[in-house]
Amino acid sequence: MLLRQVEPGDVEAYVRMRCDPEMMAELGGPLPRDGIEDKVKRDVAAARAGHSWIEMIVPNEDRPEVVAGNVVIWAHANEEALSEIGWMVLPEFQGRGLAKLAVRALLERARDEGRWGLVHAFPGVTNGPSNGLCRSVGFTLVGKREVEFASRRIQSNHWRIDPRTELA
Repeated sequence: MLLRQVEPGDVEAYVRMRCDPEMMAELGGPLPRDGIEDKVKRDVAAARAGHSWIEMIVPNEDRPEVVAGNVVIWAHANEEALSEIGWMVLPEFQGRGLAKLAVRALLERARDEGRWGLVHAFPGVTNGPSNGLCRSVGFTLVGKREVEFASRRIQSNHWRIDPRTELA
């Protein structure tokens, strides 16, 4: 598995992740197809500028054109200023541990580069795999919280980790 920065050609992967009812079940349902190109352009610009780490998960280094999903760390100030991590893995790649490897790799990079400080994750309260991933990597459950994703309010568990000291 390797991580590579999002590229303009990742539109189809974004469509598969964000416009699919199964993929978006925990995030308020599928997003409309219109606007995905613009989202990819904004993400490419944010990643290139270093404002966000937006990494595509490549399951096999010998086939870099095959993308399994993504993992992202970004800073925002919705209810409060914080750094957040999120991930998505396409159905045919789920259950292989790729999300855990990708999340761990990005948190290790955050630790090694001394960036992002405390990192928060907000998986849906009923998203067993993502909540289990948080637990297994070393996040601490803070509580439940309503958060916004793509202009939608979702009920989530609030996890946090200090990559400098708490990676399991």
